[in-house]
Amino acid sequence: MAAFLGTVRCAPGVARLAPCGRRFRVSGPVVPLRRRGSSPYRLRSRASLNTSAEDAGGMGREGGSDSEIIFMGTGTSEGIPRVSCLTNPSKKCPVCSKAIEPGNKNRRLNTSILIRYHGPTGKCNILIDAGKFFYQSALRWFPAYGIRTIDAVIITHSHADAIGGLDDLRDWTNNVQPHIPIYVANRDFEVMKKTHYYLVDTSGIIPGAAVSELQFNIIQEEPFVVNDLQITPLPVWHGQGYRSLGFRFGKVCYISDVSEIPEETYPLLRDCDILIMDALRPDRSSSTHFGLPRALEEVRKIQPKRTLFTGMMHLMDHEAVNEDLKKLLEMEGIDVQLSYDGLRIPIML
Repeated sequence: MAAFLGTVRCAPGVARLAPCGRRFRVSGPVVPLRRRGSSPYRLRSRASLNTSAEDAGGMGREGGSDSEIIFMGTGTSEGIPRVSCLTNPSKKCPVCSKAIEPGNKNRRLNTSILIRYHGPTGKCNILIDAGKFFYQSALRWFPAYGIRTIDAVIITHSHADAIGGLDDLRDWTNNVQPHIPIYVANRDFEVMKKTHYYLVDTSGIIPGAAVSELQFNIIQEEPFVVNDLQITPLPVWHGQGYRSLGFRFGKVCYISDVSEIPEETYPLLRDCDILIMDALRPDRSSSTHFGLPRALEEVRKIQPKRTLFTGMMHLMDHEAVNEDLKKLLEMEGIDVQLSYDGLRIPIML
């Protein structure tokens, strides 16, 4: 359980996020968010997926869908293309060379998705992770898809590619909305107290200085609710001894950073229509991420209806890898492809 330092914003209630403009000084611990049971916005029918969406002009939306996922980024922490590849005079990197072309699907920023759905007060936008390239992702996709507000940010873990963009949220809290709720595990909140101390404790901010107005809400490894959407954490390992969270909403399961799935998490993945999962490189896994072979093993075990991989490095050529993955549909009935930045997936929530 986490305790706030100094002057902080109040945490909204669990059922929905009520407006909260006042500030409170708290000396005791923040009550973690807990929620059991079903949500009125649970999935009503099978989620639909169309991986042919290109950009704002090719949305790939299907009739009857009232919600969607937008891939804000699908790359590693360093992003693609790599500067070191583009400046190497002796060796040309095929993927990074393609990634500098306008609209090329090998251009990837930090892994993140946006969930858009009809909440209690209209259209809601929930962001999962705001990494160090978040500003560039938002600059590209928010205007293109008509996104303005951010109703909440849910954090998977406390690495820079997941929380490095929290400071950029000041543009929203200064110019669009009064505050943004952040949902984060206690272990990651403890990291934020050090890396983003001025956002956690605003008492030392110089009057008139502009910083992100964030409301930190501590979550446990059990279901919680954001704007009437039930979110179920999916605990995984992201390297030895390092815990990260995936999240399930309806029949969509999102696991962005994983090297091992604990046995207790597999029951939470049952009856998954859409699985979005980590696949760093084409040949092998690393100490902190699934590689493509291991990711495919997990797909065979989990048996989702459709799978999209994310978090790819520069060894994963979008078109080439997808051509190979298409063969699995004929050979094994496995429907799996690589995602790409800006991809939109219509879903039913």
